[in-house]
Amino acid sequence: MPKFAANLTMLFNELPFLERFAAAAQAGFTAVEFMFPYDYEPAAINDALRTNNLTLVLHNLPAGNWAGGERGIACAPERISEFRDGVAKAISYATALNCPQLNCLAGIVQPENAATARATLIENLGFAAAALQKAGLTLLLEPVNTQDIPGFFVNRSAQALAIINEVAAPNLKLQYDIYHAQIMEGNLARTIEANLAQIGHIQLADNPGRHEPGTGEINYHYLFKKLDELGYTGWVGCEYKPKAATTEGLGWLAAHHIKL
Repeated sequence: MPKFAANLTMLFNELPFLERFAAAAQAGFTAVEFMFPYDYEPAAINDALRTNNLTLVLHNLPAGNWAGGERGIACAPERISEFRDGVAKAISYATALNCPQLNCLAGIVQPENAATARATLIENLGFAAAALQKAGLTLLLEPVNTQDIPGFFVNRSAQALAIINEVAAPNLKLQYDIYHAQIMEGNLARTIEANLAQIGHIQLADNPGRHEPGTGEINYHYLFKKLDELGYTGWVGCEYKPKAATTEGLGWLAAHHIKL
């Protein structure tokens, strides 16, 4: 059975961020992920991790003005310098927090700018992958659905994989989010099986609603069995919005015979 990490950006979000680590540990999780650590000092996050015997498995590169609606800057040609500064900052945090993987969000692009955006993204990913490789880290590229984020540039697995293959960096992998993939393309099990060697991290949520497994249309019983059969040894991040309170919504783990 795959290993599961609590996404603290979404889970236990009824609590202040630094209190969510203890809640995750009390719920049985041994690993966590979150979107951004940059509002906190590494020492404060490290203390929360160590106190609760948790491993941090993933966070994102800086993604621009998130509160202002930006969803990544990796494909913006006028912000290459800012992106590179963000790579350095992310590596500093990841190194301090013993986090092995960093995810890149490409950003939102108007259709008429697609060619320039793609070239910029490839250049930026090449730069980031080289910098992360020196630090012993893996870089991830995540497709995101365009219903939740209209105009998001990288939105399908095949598109992301084509970019990854063009960059051709050994430490650049696909972050496969089951929720986003279900909305954009479906065919979940086949896509995972065909591209398992290039998948560095998986995330989950059900659809519609982006709630916990069992609340929507995705057959997670089948997918978990498939991941087990395929021998997937990476992490699965539980990046969903609890339908009610987080703890009450964790019954899906027992329903799928998952022991954290």
